[in-house]
Amino acid sequence: MHCAACIQKIESTLLQDPRIEQARLNFTTGRLQIIWTGPAAAAGHFAAQVANLGYTVAPYSTESEKGEAEREDRFLLLCLGVAGFAMGNIMLLSVGLWSTSTETMGLATRELMNWVSALIGIPTIAFSGRPFFRSAWGALKNRQTNMDVPISLALLLATGMSIFEMLHDGEHVYFDSAVMLTFFLLVGRYLDFRARRTAKSAALDLMSTLSGFANILEQGKSRRVPIRDLREGMVVSVAVGEKFPVDGVVTSGHSTVDTSLVTGETVPRTVAEGTDVYAGTLNLSAPVLVTVAKAAQDSLLADIVRLMEKAEQGQAKYVRLADRAARLYTPVVHTLAAAAFVLWWGVLGAAWQDALMIAVTVLIITCPCALGLAVPVVQVLASGRLMKKGIMLKSGDALERLAGIDTVIVDKTGTLTLGRPQLQGDYLPEILQLAASLATQSRHPLARAIVSAWDGNLVPVEAVQEHQGKGLSALYQGHEIRLGSRNWCGDPAAAQQNDLELWLAPGNGQKPVRFIFEDHLRTDAVETIAVLQKKGIRPVLLSGDRTHVAERIAAACHIDDVKGDQTPPQKYAYLQALKAQGHHVLMIGDGLNDAPALAGADVSMAPGTAIDMAQNAADIVFMGDQFKPVLQAYDIATRTQQLVKSNFALAVIYNAIAIPLAFAGVVTPLIAALAMSGSSLLVIANSFRLYLVDRRT
Repeated sequence: MHCAACIQKIESTLLQDPRIEQARLNFTTGRLQIIWTGPAAAAGHFAAQVANLGYTVAPYSTESEKGEAEREDRFLLLCLGVAGFAMGNIMLLSVGLWSTSTETMGLATRELMNWVSALIGIPTIAFSGRPFFRSAWGALKNRQTNMDVPISLALLLATGMSIFEMLHDGEHVYFDSAVMLTFFLLVGRYLDFRARRTAKSAALDLMSTLSGFANILEQGKSRRVPIRDLREGMVVSVAVGEKFPVDGVVTSGHSTVDTSLVTGETVPRTVAEGTDVYAGTLNLSAPVLVTVAKAAQDSLLADIVRLMEKAEQGQAKYVRLADRAARLYTPVVHTLAAAAFVLWWGVLGAAWQDALMIAVTVLIITCPCALGLAVPVVQVLASGRLMKKGIMLKSGDALERLAGIDTVIVDKTGTLTLGRPQLQGDYLPEILQLAASLATQSRHPLARAIVSAWDGNLVPVEAVQEHQGKGLSALYQGHEIRLGSRNWCGDPAAAQQNDLELWLAPGNGQKPVRFIFEDHLRTDAVETIAVLQKKGIRPVLLSGDRTHVAERIAAACHIDDVKGDQTPPQKYAYLQALKAQGHHVLMIGDGLNDAPALAGADVSMAPGTAIDMAQNAADIVFMGDQFKPVLQAYDIATRTQQLVKSNFALAVIYNAIAIPLAFAGVVTPLIAALAMSGSSLLVIANSFRLYLVDRRT
């Protein structure tokens, strides 16, 4: 598939069958889902219907899909490389051909250069045009059409006319234009493919988490079964370091679980008998037995996958500015070219060669190079400016969407905050040294924060043990010391506070010491939020953390709209409610719990510390510990869109002047080629104004 029209064609064809209740095609993942009444064997008939439209259909498989994507990537990149190399060489010859006349150059020299151009151009078009030719032929042989049909006709017409002119000693040979058109078309095709492949990889990686095997207990014996075969009521054994394969309830054992995959919070949570656990979360400290509550395909992680696919489907329908303008190019230009030929040959009585030359001139002078460069050149320049600021642009139309936002949803941990708890307060050096010496034996984030806060030597501790869901114990100078929870080694009578805490029991009759931690805001978060508010953008804080913690962070940032204890479906539902009200939303998050909202937002950003799933789902990734890149990206996006619009205006003005002149026959192919190149140079020069504006600010 290459455009949204493919989706409409496939879905409408299938829905003509009365047995089909629903046919949904995801443009990003290429996955077709059909719900019908009748035998399962009817799937073969439905697949044949899609194949008859000229599309390839195959049973879904994660492994085969990744392999097919890699082959398609290599194929398009090879075609693009050949076309680019050929274009660079053939344009060198074109300078000589178009800059002088036959009388000056000499007939033999011109013929030689034309033949060399043919030797470069014909094989290049035959090789690099295959993505378009194959697609067009697949549609035509099934009596259908698609967007590659007019593209293929244009390439063949330009090549055929050039061969005819060369064999008949004609002056106007257009191998250069045909090769250049092939190159620019392939650039667009490859960029679109890469964008869809990146979006698809997030769902594929998540699906791989739901694959594999799990150990179940039956009648006192352990048996290994595929995760997809787990059913409600089965008992699964989850060892230390393993991920929970399904949603379930702990029936035996105590442990700590890394829930960052689902909640986005870096601090592990304690689980015991009766505690709910979710697929994809990591068991950290002790083996547990879990009773399956839902099959793998019904788990929270599977829901996240489905939400992401649904969100990506909606995002794929976003019509880019360049596509909207280019949509009319093929029918309008080809109609004008055909009309010019009919007028001059059939009405005015000109020779068919002259009439065809005028028609070809119309095609040349209206070459979509300026139109095609209007967006990409600005994007390349903007990407370079953003890259120097530590901001990576992943989606081609992200800046266009970012410029139109009026609401920004931010996650808390790892987004507004650094996501790294830090030790607060002052402690006696010997107490901090003792705690750090014991904390080095733990992977807990709070223990690591204690280690980071101490930069001196460590004392020797012996017989270190980790206690399930409690903490660490060891021997020091003959006394037992403990580092862990309040109930295990702290002071139960101490005042309860909402801060993160660890307790150290130094032993030898000393009172327990409470260590307090805080996940600090990014240094410029408050300032950045304030500037966004001045620009008319409303901030909203959605967090999976506790409500009172989220409200405290929101108050520090002067954010009025805040919600805590948000699950991934709740975040996604809130986002969709805002979009239904007509808001254009930027989502900023770093965890898997943010991934559906990141994919479903109008545009999304993730910090460089985010998990891979969040970065894959995001359109923009920013590096460093500051929040300012969000504002910088927005400012450059608004400037970029101003330049894009002015580029389109220049391209429209150029065509409004050039097409009537070409249609009237007063423009030669030489002038047409020069005008076409001039329009491209004008658009490029206008795009470089981005550097001037960026430097002034």
